Amino acid sequence: MKLLRRLLSPVFWLLLSLCAAGLLAIVGASLYFAPGLPDVHQLQDTKLQTPLRIYTRDGKLIGEYGDQRRIPVTFDEIPETFVDALLAAEDSNFFSHPGIDPKGLARAAVQLASSGSIQSGGSTITMQVARNYLLTLDQTFTRKIREILLSLQMEQILSKQEILELYVNKIFLGHRAYGIAAAARTYYDKSLDELTLAEQAMLAGLPKAPSSFNPLTNPQRALIRRNWILLRMKELGYIEPQAYDEAVKAPITAARHYTRPEVEAPYVAEMARSFAVDRFGDKAYTDNVRITTTLDSKLQPQARDALIKGLIDYDTRHGWRGVEESGIAASLAEAQDQTDQAGLEEEISRSPEVLETARQAAQKSEKRIEGIDRDVSNWLKVLDRTPDYGPLAAAIVVENDGKQMKVLLADASLATIGWDGLKWAREYKSSRWRGGVPGSAAEIAKVGDLVRVIKEDDGYRLGQLPDAQSAIVSLDPESGAILALQGGFSYSASKFNRAIQARRQAGSIFKPFIYLSGLEQGGMSPATIINNAPVVMQDGNKVWRPENAGGKFTGPTRIRVGLYRSLNLVSVRLLQTVGLEKTLDFLVKVGFKREELPNGLSLALGSASLTPLEMARAYAVLSNGGFRVEPWYIDTVTRGDDETDYEAHPAVACANCTPGMVTVNRDGRQYPLAERIASPESMYLIRDMMEDVIKRGTGRGALTLGRDDLAGKTGTTNDQRDAWFSGFNSKLVATVWVGKDSNDTLAEYGAQAALPIWVDYMRGALKGMPSARMERPDDIVSATIDPESGKRLHSGQSGGVSELFRKDNLPPYKERTIRKELEQQSGSEGTGTFEAIF
Repeated sequence: MKLLRRLLSPVFWLLLSLCAAGLLAIVGASLYFAPGLPDVHQLQDTKLQTPLRIYTRDGKLIGEYGDQRRIPVTFDEIPETFVDALLAAEDSNFFSHPGIDPKGLARAAVQLASSGSIQSGGSTITMQVARNYLLTLDQTFTRKIREILLSLQMEQILSKQEILELYVNKIFLGHRAYGIAAAARTYYDKSLDELTLAEQAMLAGLPKAPSSFNPLTNPQRALIRRNWILLRMKELGYIEPQAYDEAVKAPITAARHYTRPEVEAPYVAEMARSFAVDRFGDKAYTDNVRITTTLDSKLQPQARDALIKGLIDYDTRHGWRGVEESGIAASLAEAQDQTDQAGLEEEISRSPEVLETARQAAQKSEKRIEGIDRDVSNWLKVLDRTPDYGPLAAAIVVENDGKQMKVLLADASLATIGWDGLKWAREYKSSRWRGGVPGSAAEIAKVGDLVRVIKEDDGYRLGQLPDAQSAIVSLDPESGAILALQGGFSYSASKFNRAIQARRQAGSIFKPFIYLSGLEQGGMSPATIINNAPVVMQDGNKVWRPENAGGKFTGPTRIRVGLYRSLNLVSVRLLQTVGLEKTLDFLVKVGFKREELPNGLSLALGSASLTPLEMARAYAVLSNGGFRVEPWYIDTVTRGDDETDYEAHPAVACANCTPGMVTVNRDGRQYPLAERIASPESMYLIRDMMEDVIKRGTGRGALTLGRDDLAGKTGTTNDQRDAWFSGFNSKLVATVWVGKDSNDTLAEYGAQAALPIWVDYMRGALKGMPSARMERPDDIVSATIDPESGKRLHSGQSGGVSELFRKDNLPPYKERTIRKELEQQSGSEGTGTFEAIF
C-alpha cells in the first residue's frame, strides 16, 4: 500500500503540474492574442453578402444578380431534422460544449505533431463560425489559437441558436450557393421545409467538402457521405430505424437549378440592375439590395406572350428563310474528322498519331437513343450549347418522310412535326414576295440541319427566329408607372431594349397631338373643315409633296374624319393653320423634347424619331384627361435589414381634384399633383375623335374586344419600315412598335403588324375591368351638323350627323336651302333660300 502511495504521489503532482502548465499556457495565450482579436459583438450586426434581387410590385422575382446566391433564414425556419443532420455531420455535442471540443482539439494536435499540418481541425460549429466570419481561412497554429479564443467568447455573448443561424447562412455549399436555403433551391428547387430527410442529409454533408461530396459532380462520394450522416442520426437517436431505412435507399434527386424568375421580365430587370449599380456601385451585388418595381405580375406575361405571338405570326406570313445550320455531323467521331486543322500543323507534324487518338477518344463518347439507329453524341452536344429563344427550341432534323419531319430535341427526346406544322414554310424571297407551298418536308430541311420548333397544344410546328422585332410598353395613365415592358422577342437573342433605346419614326400615332393642339389653342372643333387637297412646298432646292396613303384627295374634310382616316394632307394643313411654333410650344408642354422634334411641317406626319416608351408616356396624357405624367419603374429600394433607401413619389393625375390642390393620396401614400397641359374639354373631344379610329377607322381590328371605352391610333412610316399602334382606356395605356433593326421594310401597315399584338395584350389585361371612359365635361354639348360643311343644321333639316362642341364654340348654322327643281316650280328666282319661297 505504501509502495502504491509512493508511486501515485509523483504521478499526481505531474498531472497537476501539467494541468497548471496548460492553464498557464491558455492564460498566456489569451493575454498574448486577446489585443488582436476581432470584436465578437460585431457578429450581432453581421451583414451577409446577399445578391441584388428585383421584384414585381406584388413581390414576384424577376431578376437576381451577384456571385453569391444566398437566402438568409432564421433558426425557427430550419426544420428540426435538418438541424439534427447538421449536428450529426459536423458537431453532435454542439448544444452541450462551451464552444470547443477537447477531444477534437487533441486529435488536431496529434495531426499537427505527426504531419506538420492540421487536417481535420477538430472544429466545432462555433469555431467554424469564428473562422468564417472573423478570421482568414489559412491553416496555421496561430489562427487555431485565435479561433479557440473567439469561440469561447462567442459562447458567452451569443445563444446557441444565434450561432447556428450564423453558421447555416454563411457556409459555402457549392455552385454559388451560400447557406442552406440557397443550397435547397440550387440542388432541389425547394424551400427548406419541402426537403426530404435524404435531401437534408445530402446538404448536411456538403460543408466538409462542397466539391468532393457534391451530388452533381461527385454523386457516388456524395451518396456515401449522405448515408453515413443518416447512420449517425440513427445512432444518436435523431431518427427512427424505419425513417433511416427509407432514407438510405432514396435515389439521388439533386439537379442543377438556376435561379428561375417567377415573372419573365429581363429587359426591366436589366434596367433595375443598372439603376442599382449607378446608386450603390459594386455593393449592389452584395449588400442585400432589393428593388420593387412597378411591374404587374399578371400584365407582364401577357405583354410578353402577345409580342412573341405577334412576331411569330408576322414571320409566318412572310416565309421560310432556311435552317440555322446545315450538315451537322451526328457523332463526335464524325465531327472530329471534319474539324478544321488550321493552327494545329505543328502538333500534327510532331505527333502523327494525335489525330487517331483524338478520334478514338471521340468514339468513346458515343450516345445512342431509342428511335435513331446511329451515334448522336455530336447532335446532343450541339443542342446543349444552342440557346432557346422564347418558345423557339433548337432541334436537329433526323428524318424526312414525305410530309412529315422528325427532330431531335436537347433533352434527347424525339418530336414529329406533321404537315400542318410545315406547310407554311414557303421560301422567303423578300418582305413582299415568297415562293410556293413546299412539296415535301425534304424541301424545307435535310437530315442534320439545325431548325427551331414550337411546342403547341396539339404537337410541334416548325418555327424560326423572327426577322422583325417589336416592343410593347404599358403604363398606368394616372401615375405613369410601367406595368409591363418587353424590349424584343428574346433577351437571350438580343439585349437591345427597343422599348427605351430604339428611336424610330412615329408616323401617324403622332397625329393626335397635332389635332389636340388645334382643339386646345387653334379654336377648332371636330367639325372644323380642312381642305384635303394637294400641298406643294419649296424647301431650298427640294420640292415637298406630301400625299395621302392611296393618293386620293377628298376636298373639304372635317378634322374628325381626317384623324380616323389618317389623312396626311389634313394633318399638314391643320398644322399650317395653327402655326408651327405655337404647336411646338404645346408639344413641349405635353412632354416631348423640343430638340427631338423636326422644325417643319413634316412634324404633322410623325417624322419625329421617338422611343415606344416616349409614345406610351404621351398617350398616357390622352388617357388620363390631360395631365403630364412621367414613366417610372422603381417603386422602392431596400438595403440590408429592410432599410428603405428609396421610395418613389411621382406626380400623378387627378381629374376630380379641386383647384388649388398640390398633393393627392393614392394607396396610402402622398404624391404631388401632375401638371394639366390641356383643358378637360379639349381632352374629351380628342378622345372621342380617337374612339372613331377604332369604330370606323384604321383601328377597327380592336372591335373584336367588344368594348366601348377604347381609343387609339395606328401608325405606319415611309415604305412601311415602322408599324405602330397605341391605344387606351382611362385605366390602361399600351404602345406597340414593330419593325426591323436593319430598318428594312416590313411590307405591312400598323393595323396588320402592331394592332394584333395590342389586341392580344389588351384582351387579357382588360378582362373583368368595367368600362373606363372619361367623364363628359359640363361645357361639352352635342349638335347636329351638316357633314359636308361642318355647320349646324336647323331643326328639321335632314342629312345631319351629331357632333360634340364646346358650349362657347358652336359653329354657325347652315343656310336653309331647297332643291333646285322645287325652286323652279315655285317661280322663285335668285337666292334659293327658305325665306325666298315662304
